Amino acid sequence: MKITVVGAGAVGATCADNIARKELCSELVLLDIKEGVAEGKAMDLMQTATLLGFDTRITGSTNDYAKTANTDVAVITSGIPRKPGMTREELIGINAGIVKTVVQNILQHSPNAIIIVISNPMDTMTYLALQSSGLPKNRIIGMGGILDSSRFKYYLSTAIGCAATDLQGVVIGGHGDTTMIPLARLATYQGSPVADYLDADTLKKVVADTMIGGATLTGLLGTSAWYAPGAAGAALVESIVRDEKKLFPCCVSLDGEYGQKDICIGVPVIIGKNGWEKIIDYKLTPDEQAAFNKSADAVRNMNAVLATL
Repeated sequence: MKITVVGAGAVGATCADNIARKELCSELVLLDIKEGVAEGKAMDLMQTATLLGFDTRITGSTNDYAKTANTDVAVITSGIPRKPGMTREELIGINAGIVKTVVQNILQHSPNAIIIVISNPMDTMTYLALQSSGLPKNRIIGMGGILDSSRFKYYLSTAIGCAATDLQGVVIGGHGDTTMIPLARLATYQGSPVADYLDADTLKKVVADTMIGGATLTGLLGTSAWYAPGAAGAALVESIVRDEKKLFPCCVSLDGEYGQKDICIGVPVIIGKNGWEKIIDYKLTPDEQAAFNKSADAVRNMNAVLATL
């Protein structure tokens, strides 16, 4: 099994670290456009092997996609964060060029690869990857909902005072502060609704905190988060390579499901060796469906920028 992580920044390197620690592959390639960065981080990671007890071989490459040949799963983290004064269109314009080039280069050397997109704006970049690659839709997956759901469970656990691992909670919709939809109605604590433990105002605050979870961390850190996004990407890789059939909320292409077509957006899916294998219908309430439709409209507005490039 061979995995490639494109983008050796904080998220990409953390994702690679998690993949190696879990020994999800025999060979892991870390690739970056900046000279020496991927090679240096690969060497640093390899020097943890005897300390952490993994045998995965990690190599780094400066933009040499030939070294990614025969990749089974490729994780794309490359791109730039939105900077002060930068418009949405400018961010999409820059990252679209990066993501499209990465997808083309990966598939040139690994035509059977499954592509995981973490680059932002993630829903639009996932849609671009699907449209530009010509791949079957099950082989293009955006990671965002896994991260958002992890944050949802963190805020729930803090409010309830319980272990986050005892909670079930899912976030669907777009991967953005105003587009994600934490499904509080379906969140449970060891099988019972979280509403049995939290009053309505507290639960509403948990939902609001989840939606700005990324922005909260950016405000504290001065940059985007990396530990949870990297771990979320690795969790998605794990379900693929071990054919775990886990149910994750991921950004995938819809063709009538949840009332939407020609869009990539977060919905619950089964993840296995073939990529995403089945969309699960959560039977949304009218209010939840209305929120989902509004989220889809916002994602489509982002996608419309691609036509102007």
